[in-house]
Amino acid sequence: MSERDSFLHLARPLGPAPMGAQPSTAPLNVVIQPQAIFSILDHSLRRPVDQERVIGTLLGTRSEDGTEIEIRNCYAVPHTETAEQVEVDMDYQKSMLALHHRANPREVLVGWYATSSELNTFSALIQNFYGQQGDGTWPFPAVHLTVSTAPGKEIESRTYISAPIGVTAERAADSCLFIPVPHELKYGEADKSGLELISSAKDREDRTQAVYTDLESLERAIQHVLDMLERVSTYVNNVLDEEATPSSALGQFLMNALSLAPKVDPADVERDFNAHIQDVLVVSYLANTIRTQIDLSNRLATAALTLGTGDAPAGDAGNTRDGENKGGRGGRGDRNKGRQQRAQEA
Repeated sequence: MSERDSFLHLARPLGPAPMGAQPSTAPLNVVIQPQAIFSILDHSLRRPVDQERVIGTLLGTRSEDGTEIEIRNCYAVPHTETAEQVEVDMDYQKSMLALHHRANPREVLVGWYATSSELNTFSALIQNFYGQQGDGTWPFPAVHLTVSTAPGKEIESRTYISAPIGVTAERAADSCLFIPVPHELKYGEADKSGLELISSAKDREDRTQAVYTDLESLERAIQHVLDMLERVSTYVNNVLDEEATPSSALGQFLMNALSLAPKVDPADVERDFNAHIQDVLVVSYLANTIRTQIDLSNRLATAALTLGTGDAPAGDAGNTRDGENKGGRGGRGDRNKGRQQRAQEA
């Protein structure tokens, strides 16, 4: 285990608690979602020039025993800080928390953040405010997240919980012991694609990046896998040639990763892939055929309606012609009668 991931967990001393309530003393494991970090960075960029750091409220989910916390969201809280005092808009904090609970009832208050790695008396005062009873995280400890936003430097984040220290009652409100706890930045596949797209714009002067198509994304993913395989192959060859120092942990990790690979012959993989492609083509062909048939049926129905509307005058004309024919026959009958009368007179 690396030195950065090693933590000494201390028991959180118990403070005064109401009847039937006990504070949690369990160590924490904090998971941070990328959108929370982006919101903190955006808040830091919009801060006034004369303000060194900004603070805000952390929201997320907590396990039943309080040992697992996931930070999903956050919002800024106005505050003024000088060398002598710090002022936090508590009414704004309470109003925003109530509104957020109406929109996201599953997310609860878990702590607060600051864009500075410094821990001072003001940090202890704010920490005690967020960890208090009633409107705070009591009986669970409040998580304090620090994010360094110095220009031109790497972003560093740390998480702490607090414990009261043996001081007088007058100093209990602005004194506490910050205990570091482990944390990790967790994101899914969709978040990973977005983060990679955003990070690819850092090398461009205009800081913009076009969205990749599906084929381009697939090509980049395959190329990334090939690069990782090449890097692993180079490392293994260097270890076998005694040009690189072997690592038992890395070797065990590679063995675990290879054990997950299915034992399938390459010819079977190619055959299954070709069969899958044929199935996809058949489904696409059937879908296009159905779409064409539906379009053709719609066109035929439209044509029938159009012809039916035009045939109505033609039908009337046919009726008129029939009437004319009947009238014509009647005229011929009258002429025949006239011829018979003339023949009798003759």
